[in-house]
Amino acid sequence: MDKIVVQGGRRRLQGEVSVSGSKNAALPLLISSLLTAEPCVYQNIPHLADIRTTLRLLNGLGVTVDREAWDAGSAELTLRADRVSHFEASYDLVKTMRASFLVLGPLVARFGEARVSAPGGCAIGMRPVNLHLKGLAEMGAAIEQVHGYVEVRAKRLRGAKILLDVPSVGATENLIMAATLAQGTTVIENAAREPEIEDLAAALNNMGAKVDGAGRDVVHIEGVDVLHGVTHRVIPDRIEAGSFVIAGALTGGEVRVIGARPEHLEAFLIKLKEAGVTLETSANSVSVRGNGKIKSVDVTTLPYPGFPTDLQAQMMVLMSVADGVSVITETIFENRFMHALELDRMGTDIRLEGNRAVVRGVRELSGAPVMATDLRASVSLILAGLVANGTTEVARVYHLDRGYEQVEKKLSQLGAEIQRVKA
Repeated sequence: MDKIVVQGGRRRLQGEVSVSGSKNAALPLLISSLLTAEPCVYQNIPHLADIRTTLRLLNGLGVTVDREAWDAGSAELTLRADRVSHFEASYDLVKTMRASFLVLGPLVARFGEARVSAPGGCAIGMRPVNLHLKGLAEMGAAIEQVHGYVEVRAKRLRGAKILLDVPSVGATENLIMAATLAQGTTVIENAAREPEIEDLAAALNNMGAKVDGAGRDVVHIEGVDVLHGVTHRVIPDRIEAGSFVIAGALTGGEVRVIGARPEHLEAFLIKLKEAGVTLETSANSVSVRGNGKIKSVDVTTLPYPGFPTDLQAQMMVLMSVADGVSVITETIFENRFMHALELDRMGTDIRLEGNRAVVRGVRELSGAPVMATDLRASVSLILAGLVANGTTEVARVYHLDRGYEQVEKKLSQLGAEIQRVKA
């Protein structure tokens, strides 16, 4: 049970920091290796708890995972699913990482069966999987729910027209993977448009799939009989990139975030400019120069390409020390303001009104012992600690380790006084 200790104050962050590979892109990519018997090589894979959970899941299904170089510090993994003999994802894995549910589509598409634990809620709210199951049913799968598990069977999936009630990222990914080996053409309408879905489709197409329209709200997939291996480099993590941009703006520093792709952060960067933050962008970086004067702006989280819910907590920290009052509206998850209660321990002025947070900027924050409640909340507390007077201790940082690779070391390189200690 480690904790992160931050010595705050007026320390300006300066320098360059590199973004790791995207966790949210890497997870479905690793799972997509189930669709072929040939080796799949994935590069720029971050060293995160969720990645280790995914490798444990795939290995349990019978996937051969060559991780020696990755364990030694490399960012490359090689997977081969030529000896898959087990088709079940247990509750123990699904409860810790909901992305485990993504094995459903590939297993049914290639092997004709899958048994996956039905996930429940999580700290930030319910994420029902009915859209995954409805889409597979429309593709001809027989579905049963038995003793907390979803059992799906199909001799061969067939193409179908699927309309998603909401643009679910997980359902879009699961159904695209399933459709690659289905008979005929599948059309997914109201599909999610996230860059991570585009990255998945690019890898699948390099495996011989025929996916068209990923990144748009209508995706066409023409099924093929077999897929082959691939070598694919994962896109940079846009949420990590945005977190470092906010760190620079908060501290009035000058930080260049290498690997950040501005086109993946457009709505976020627009809001920062409205708040008075000076930004410069290139094809592969975002530079931020803070002047210490931040204006309050209203923010509403929306599906991509809107303002990302995964940057809402970080933006709340910035608004907590801004000049004026901002209203942050969360439309994606119903319980994603738990970090506000911990931020209040540090002196913020945040009033919660259902799915809205009214944030009144204060002159300064004070260090305090706080507790992370979820992944993005954990990094928001660290960001607050950077500008708070005194010492901030963030407990339960196992949440942080699910999605941020060595964030304390990266912030230290920028001049932050931060360290990981044993609790």
